[in-house]
Order: sequence, then structure tokens, then C-alpha cells
Amino acid sequence: MKASTPQGIRSQAARRGYACSVARAIRIDELAGVRVAGVNWKPIRRELGVTGFGISAFSADRGEQLIEAHDETAGGAGGHEEIYLVLRGHAAFTVSGEEIDAPAGTLVFVPELTARRSAIALEGGTIVLVVGGAPGTVTPSPWEYYFAAAPAAAAGEPGRAYEIAAAALTDHPDNAALHFNLACFASLAGERERALDHISRAVEADPAALEWAAADRDLDPVRADPRFPA
Repeated sequence: MKASTPQGIRSQAARRGYACSVARAIRIDELAGVRVAGVNWKPIRRELGVTGFGISAFSADRGEQLIEAHDETAGGAGGHEEIYLVLRGHAAFTVSGEEIDAPAGTLVFVPELTARRSAIALEGGTIVLVVGGAPGTVTPSPWEYYFAAAPAAAAGEPGRAYEIAAAALTDHPDNAALHFNLACFASLAGERERALDHISRAVEADPAALEWAAADRDLDPVRADPRFPA
């Protein structure tokens, strides 16, 4: 029998912020801030050891500087696109001279590296999460494409759904899940040859696609074809 972690030990770990060995978790309110450059910085990336993108948080009380005025071309900047999420409170952003009212739940994306941006807290306890990364370095996952295609498929436009999802083939030409979904869209659109090609490629990439195909009615229009993998 596999032994489980005693509840007391698990609870102690959770109170420290890290709850398990395969993921790292911390409560943002418990992350100590660093007063620097006129703002209160919470170094999330450093605390959690994130290596795929930049991520920090900033907190401020009403009337205080929340995000220092900066762009992403200065000597200390990372040259990042940045997106700001107001987690709590209310902020007022200024981006290249334009004012943006940002209550909790607002996302502010600044793609231009030269755009000067800053923010002031309009409420006490305002917290903003900031995520950044170098432009053009993210390869969207295959699922993003076929998830984006789902509304078209649900609206009875499988051909349009196919077009949306097929854009992923440039970066993911051998992905089994992508080919499976393309097979489904093509089948519903009456594109028999495309459907059979994609389902064959899905099975070639991952034999588990045989099980997926057996249970998916989207493939019924081409299932009787002798070329359908079985």
C-alpha cells in the first residue's frame, strides 16, 4: 500500500506556502515585498523559480505608486511584452500618455517595448500581477487552436472550425490530438479524404487515438470506409 503524507506534515507545508513536490504554491499576501524604486515589489519569479517567463506582483495603498514609470528598452529592462492584471483594489494606469481606469479584474496589455507605462493605486491594498516575455518567443500549444475552433463547430460550421485549427499544423505537424480534432472537423464538413488522412496520422503519432476514434461520433460519416484505422 502506498503511504500517504501525514496530514500534519501536509498542513505545515501548506502554511509555509509549498504544498506538494510537483507544484509550488504560495499565497501572494504572504510573499514579502521589497521596497525599491518607489514601489513595493513582490518577487514571484525568484520565489517560485519560474524560468519560462517573467512574473512579479506589486502592491500599494491609495495614492501610492504601484508601477514605476518605465519602458522595456532601458538598460535594466528585459525587453518584454507585459500584461498587467489587477488582482485586488483599483489602479489607474498611464500608457504613452493615455489613462486607463483599471478596477479589479482588469487586464492591461502593453505590447510596445517603447511605450512608457506607470500606475497609481486608487484603493488601499491594491495588488497587480505582471507577466512578461520577449515578443515572438511563445509557440501556442496545439489545444489553443482546436479550442478556438470549438465555437465554429458548435455553430454548425465545421469547415470554418477546420480552418481555424489547421493553422496549428505549421508549428505542430505531428501532434496526435491536433490531427484527431482536424479529422473530426473534416468528417463533419464532408471532407472524407482529409478526415481519413488526419485520423491515420493521429493514430500513427499516438495509438491511443484508436480508442478516441472508437467513441467519437464526429467520425461516424467516415467510419465505414475501409481505410478507417481499426
